[in-house]
Amino acid sequence: MRAERLVNLVLCLLSTKAFLTAERIRSIVPGYADAPSDDAFFRMFERDKTELRELGVPLETGRLSGYDTADGYRIARQDYELGEIDLEPDEAAAVALAARLWDSPELAGPAHGALLKLRAAGVEVDEDQGRVQPRVQTTEPAFAPLLAAVQTGRVVTFDHRRGGPGGEIARRTVEPWGVVSWRGRWYLVGHDRDRAAPRSFRLSRISMPVTPTGPAGAVTVPGGVDLMSMVRRDVEPPPAVGTARVWVAAGRAHGLRRLGRVLGPHAHRGMPGEELELDLRSVETVARWLAGHGPDVVVLAPPVLVARVRDNWAAAAAAHGVAPVPL
Repeated sequence: MRAERLVNLVLCLLSTKAFLTAERIRSIVPGYADAPSDDAFFRMFERDKTELRELGVPLETGRLSGYDTADGYRIARQDYELGEIDLEPDEAAAVALAARLWDSPELAGPAHGALLKLRAAGVEVDEDQGRVQPRVQTTEPAFAPLLAAVQTGRVVTFDHRRGGPGGEIARRTVEPWGVVSWRGRWYLVGHDRDRAAPRSFRLSRISMPVTPTGPAGAVTVPGGVDLMSMVRRDVEPPPAVGTARVWVAAGRAHGLRRLGRVLGPHAHRGMPGEELELDLRSVETVARWLAGHGPDVVVLAPPVLVARVRDNWAAAAAAHGVAPVPL
């Protein structure tokens, strides 16, 4: 009954150029006359107006003249009707491909609705065209509540784990700006209130529940913000600031061999091996990688990396109560 009443309300407001008052609408649109009281009618009418606006219906409010004491309503046909759409065959195929992209129920519905609007405008979109079967998986439990928070503009709080499985878990309060996919992973981008700065969070590291707080519409996305660039900057490794040369024992440290470039055979203190060249983006990170290989790897250059690896070894020895071996 409510859906039928909404359809009748849209048809009524489309068919008039004048602004119709609520009382006039009550007498015209079937369903409103059944309201048991004036208060019940006005509550019903307010809910219907809100729902139409949420659906994207351009509901206008105005008065015919300065002598009118009550607001009236109408829908401008030129704003409501879908404009002429003319897609080339390859463009129509791209639209169909995009509609088949989503496995998520939150996004499958809007994609299907877009296809219905195109067909209503006379554009034939063949969903079976092409052999490509794209899929974007959205299996993270945090996806749906975060997407809802972005759409409603509400602040969210959640627990976020930094780094790998053993990373530190911290409580975050974030003003969400968007949820984007980068290289097969989903990220929330927004303003981290705890750090007072923009940040991105991988959804797989966000623990449920995701709790929205505060009123809807409280979050404003800054103009000109590029969400993909923010994720790319946070996720991709920094540019190399130099190179490091290391000796690797024969048949050892295969992970380093895949990351570096083998310069040739090289013996160290009579032990066979190869000399590798590695891109040096972060001395701290590379030092942790190399220190974990123990005697299978020796840093040849630069000196700052040599010193940092030795510091890591000394810290590990002190943590276990072992005297470090002089080098």
